[in-house]
This record gives sequence, C-alpha cells and structure tokens, in this order.
Amino acid sequence: MTHLDLPAMTAAERAYDLVLFGASGFVGTLTAGELAAKAPDGVRIALAGRSRAKVEAVRTTLPAAASHWPVIEVDAGDPEQVRALAESTKVVVTTVGPYARYGLPLVAACAEAGTQYADLTGEVLFVRESADSFHAVAREHGAKIVHACGFDSIPSDIGTLELAETAAANGDGELTETTLYVRGMRGGFSGGTIDSMRQQAIDMADAANSRIVADPYGLSPDRSAEPSSSRSAAPTKIGNPLDLVRGLAKQAPVRRSPDGHWLAPFVMASFNTRIVRRSNALLGHAYGRGFRYAEVMDFGTSLKAPVLATGMTAGLLGVAGGMRFPATRAVLDRVLPKPGEGPSPEAQEKGRFRMEIESTTTSGARYRTVFAAKADPGYSGTAIMLSQAGLALALDDLPDRAGVLTPASAIGRGLADRLRAQGFRIETTRVAGSARADAS
Repeated sequence: MTHLDLPAMTAAERAYDLVLFGASGFVGTLTAGELAAKAPDGVRIALAGRSRAKVEAVRTTLPAAASHWPVIEVDAGDPEQVRALAESTKVVVTTVGPYARYGLPLVAACAEAGTQYADLTGEVLFVRESADSFHAVAREHGAKIVHACGFDSIPSDIGTLELAETAAANGDGELTETTLYVRGMRGGFSGGTIDSMRQQAIDMADAANSRIVADPYGLSPDRSAEPSSSRSAAPTKIGNPLDLVRGLAKQAPVRRSPDGHWLAPFVMASFNTRIVRRSNALLGHAYGRGFRYAEVMDFGTSLKAPVLATGMTAGLLGVAGGMRFPATRAVLDRVLPKPGEGPSPEAQEKGRFRMEIESTTTSGARYRTVFAAKADPGYSGTAIMLSQAGLALALDDLPDRAGVLTPASAIGRGLADRLRAQGFRIETTRVAGSARADAS
C-alpha cells in the first residue's frame, strides 16, 4: 500500500520542479528554509520524508512561500515509493543518509526516470557504487546524478574549476601542483556527516572497499588513465590498530611550509580530493594530465600553531582509527553528534569559512581562488549550497552532460554565480610575480 499522494501527471509535464527528500532532518529543514526564501515565484516545490506529520510540522515553520507546498510521505526502503517519487519531479534533492544505507535505490530510480538528482554525500564507497552501477543508465536517460553538493565538496570542486578555467582563458595553460588551504573555519560537522563516517568505517572492514577508499583516484571514471599509486596497491591493514594509525600519520603529517605556516590534514580531504580528480577526468582532463591536488588546514605562523596543528591531527587520527573498531566506535557514538542534531541559529550565525586554492600552471603562472562565506560550513552554508545546486538543476541552462557527475561537471561555473548572489566570495586572481615558462 503506497503512502504517496501525488497529483496526476501527463506525459509532457511532471508534477513538480523540485522535491526535497529528508525535509524534516536538521539540514533538510535548513534547506527547506533556503528554498522557501530564495526559490523564484512559480517553481513547483514539494517536501518529502518518512513521516508526513514531521514534514508538515517543518512546513509550518517556513516562510509563507512554502505554506502551499505539498507534503509527500516516502519510505526510503520502499522501492515503489522511491520510484514514484523520482517520476513525479524534474529534480530530487536528498539529505537522507547515510547514503550507502539509504541512497542507492533513489539514485537508481532517478537514473532510470531521467530525473536530476543532488545530495550531500561525503562517502567514497557510495559514490563509487553509484557510478559503477548507474552512470551508463543515467547517461542513457539524460539524468544528472550530482553527488557532494554541500561543504563536501562544492568549495573544493567549483573553486578548482574556477581556477582552471580562468588560467586557461588567460592563456596560462593547465594546472600542475594544486593545493586547497583551509585558512579559517568556524562551525561544526552535522550528526548526519558523522553517521556517514561511521557507516563507511564499517564497510571498510572489507578489503576491497578499503582499497577503494585508500586509492587517491578511486572515483575516477577511467582508473587506468590515471597515475599509479602505491597506496592503491594493497588494502589498508585493519587487524592492528597501530598499523592503522601509522598509515594515517604517514599519509597526513603535520608539517611546516616553506613560508613558515604550520599545516595539518583537512578532515574532508580524503573525499574532496577524489571528487575534484573525478571532475578533471569527466571534463576530459581539462585541468591537465599533470594536475595534482591536495587539501590541508593552515594554522598560521604563531608559536601555538604547531601545538594546534598537532592536536587537530591527533584528534583526526583518533576518530578515524576509533571508527574502524566496534569497541572504540561505541565509545565515540556516546560523545559525537547524532543524526538530526545541530547547533542553534545563534551559533550558526557565527559560522564562517575561508578556503584558498593555489596552483602553478604549465606556463609558470601562479593563480589563487578564494572561496569564502559567512555561514556555518556544515549547516547553514551547506543548506545554501545544496538548495542552489538543486535550483540550478531545475532552472538553469547547464552543460550537455549526463551520468553520475560532480558539481563542477554537471553544473559548472553557473553555480559559483548563484553562490555569489547569496553573499559567497568566490574570486580568482593571478598572483603577482608569476613567471611564464620559456615557450621554447
């Protein structure tokens, strides 16, 4: 028996332009608020979730524009309901995770129905399975399946696209060594993000899964065309906790840059870097065959900087290692945020982030892209990014490309323009003192 209450559709027109699935979750509620405040008049939006009562309660808290939005009751575990949802709309935006647990049936339904799709996943294994199983189907039916449309990984992905296209337009060639520096960040990671990390840690008990996560090019659409990697040659050892910590420490050490800044690993780099590399491959290696990409946190040059960098790294290693083992995972579950939890509006208003992506091109020119916003990265900022990605998929003239994609390959620089209109700073400059390589 279906719980869907969908208007009748004609062959030429779907019932909705956009459906937000997971509207009663914490980030889902924030995204609903963004859509209600920012969507143009006439865009047909519906809210969906497992509990009609909860979604209706959320709707009462939204701006007046949402008062007439239909509410749809959908169980992510019911294939028929998921299929009907995908067929009812041009675009599905989903915050229902962990995506490895709940997301693939919706990806499949959207790919088969030719429905555009956007999510917030930060799960390498989910994106890999989505691409392996549904890229060809989505291409056949004209569906853009767009993963990673929040803080994971729009600043990284769209920022690098801006950098590469600006350098190319200026005649400065392709990108080579490229690094994203997190210069400042205030805000938290949602309980849903933590739950996704937990699920992936469990799945990595399988050696094949561990090998995929460890491979820097594990999300490439053509792995054979990418550089070889010693880290992808063998699965990460998980039997000995000490081996795990040593391996993580080797991959992400605290270090001092040539200009004296203390750098530490960025917690989201293991996912973001793979999305950016997938974009390069999907775009025909437009960033360059010699493109190399990394992400780090910059703690500055003060006397306390190495202490802060070391403390952050120790905490990251502790959480990453602890998630891999049932006993320590149970301890972390008691203290880390739960799905559906998040900070107060007052705390979110204090959120901010600033990232700088720097690269040297094949001509010797140096470029920098600043990607910054006065918004909580994991909550209000992510809601802005996801809602604008969804509206772009519904309304904008986008690149003629379908399949399991990334924000850069599916939407492109138009998404940067949308975010600038929301107060984001996205700015690319040629760094003074850049030297062009000798043309000979």
